[in-house]
Amino acid sequence: MQKLIPMSKKILSISIQSILSVFLIFSMVSCGQKSTVLSVKENEAIIDTIRHTLTLYYEDIKKDGLTAEFKYLDHSAEFYWAPPGFNAPISYDQVEKGVMQNAAKFKSVENSWLSLRIDPLTPELASYTGTIHSIATDTTGQIGDYKLIETGLMIKRNDGWKLFRGQTSVLP
Repeated sequence: MQKLIPMSKKILSISIQSILSVFLIFSMVSCGQKSTVLSVKENEAIIDTIRHTLTLYYEDIKKDGLTAEFKYLDHSAEFYWAPPGFNAPISYDQVEKGVMQNAAKFKSVENSWLSLRIDPLTPELASYTGTIHSIATDTTGQIGDYKLIETGLMIKRNDGWKLFRGQTSVLP
């Protein structure tokens, strides 16, 4: 029994050291973070800029087709999207492949926001959610009229705000 007592003290000592180490590291990392509280003016500017970007996004798709969306997507390893009908998100490369395979099948695609809420999280990151009216006309003249819901994150890059992560679903 006496041999177990020193071992228990040793385990307790290691556990306390581990907890203190994790706490110390967490404290050092969090103390170095600058505050992400945005002023009302910063918040409004981000909302206006993202709303404008998402409007241009749909105008460019209407004018130039589905491939116009590439300039609005964040081309990074962290990007992912869950398109309608997908149960899991896909990478930028998979989105690009799907758009390229389907772009020529559509004569026109017209999207418009029915509702849009933008919530800035930091100066470089914002969430958004909204409903979309989408009318897609394929090359045979068939028209698809859809109501979609989309939620995602936008990230600010050197060349503007980009769609970073999210999902789009068809509403009944």
